[in-house]
Amino acid sequence: MYDIKELQRIVNETIVNETIGREPFSLYDPINYTLQSGGKRIRPVLVLMACNLFSDEIKHAIRPAIGLEIFHNFTLLHDDIMDHADIRRGNLTVHKKWNENTAILSGDAMFIKAYEYFLDCESPNFRDILKVFNITALEVCEGQQYDMEFEERENVAEKEYLRMIELKTSVLLAGALKIGALLGETSESNANLLYEFGKNIGLAFQLQDDYLDVYGNVDVFGKQIGGDIVANKKTFMLIKALELAKGDIKDELMDLLKQQSFDRDTKVTDVTNIFNRLGIQDIVKQKIKNYNNNALNFLSQVSVDENRKSELNKLTENLIKRES
Repeated sequence: MYDIKELQRIVNETIVNETIGREPFSLYDPINYTLQSGGKRIRPVLVLMACNLFSDEIKHAIRPAIGLEIFHNFTLLHDDIMDHADIRRGNLTVHKKWNENTAILSGDAMFIKAYEYFLDCESPNFRDILKVFNITALEVCEGQQYDMEFEERENVAEKEYLRMIELKTSVLLAGALKIGALLGETSESNANLLYEFGKNIGLAFQLQDDYLDVYGNVDVFGKQIGGDIVANKKTFMLIKALELAKGDIKDELMDLLKQQSFDRDTKVTDVTNIFNRLGIQDIVKQKIKNYNNNALNFLSQVSVDENRKSELNKLTENLIKRES
């Protein structure tokens, strides 16, 4: 069995040693820039972890794992354009370092390259693996569409928000685990259980991000807290607050959301105080705990020796209990 650090090393060394491109190199330079800029590499590591859960041989899973990481980074290129983001992982985003047209076209090339890596996959489950990747890729796009639509809507229900983050974030973690399980040539039942495990971990992970943006430790978080509050972003916490607030508290919250000119720190403090008065902090923490417990329940049903699940359990704990 490989531990998490060994798998991260394999993924990082593979990416560092990969140079994607041919003429015109200007198409591929942004791709290499993006892939070499770091990141947690959670998705390719999950592919390898799931494969290793059922097989001691993981070499055949490396190319598909990198393909999934390329796809993930493709989505970030296009998301950064839509979000008008200037910085990604401490570096200029591609559309800022080059331009929007380059980011769009290089992103398209990344999507095609992701498929090329999957085509190198030698597995009797190849068709099923590609089907999972196709479904996952489309669902991520659906999630992004919902996210954009929610920005224009005044009211978003809790159920709608959870479905959006499931599609935009969770299914890619779930898909990574299912692809890895299929590469490990386990049963369809085990592959589906790992998918559900990943989906619940993804939901907990995103809700944890919502929570940390308000209640995170600034020194550990590495950036100012309250960015979602300043942007009036419809996170789980704001949606829940709008649902629960009544009377004067509701009026106060709506006034804060309507402000066109404001002091950043004051707004963050005022909205956070409303969250505290409504008990939003405890509500989101319980929601995270519920998804985490659901995930562990699915993992417990996977038919493999419990000792082989130790690294997935460890990763789950690190993802959910992180402070940044």
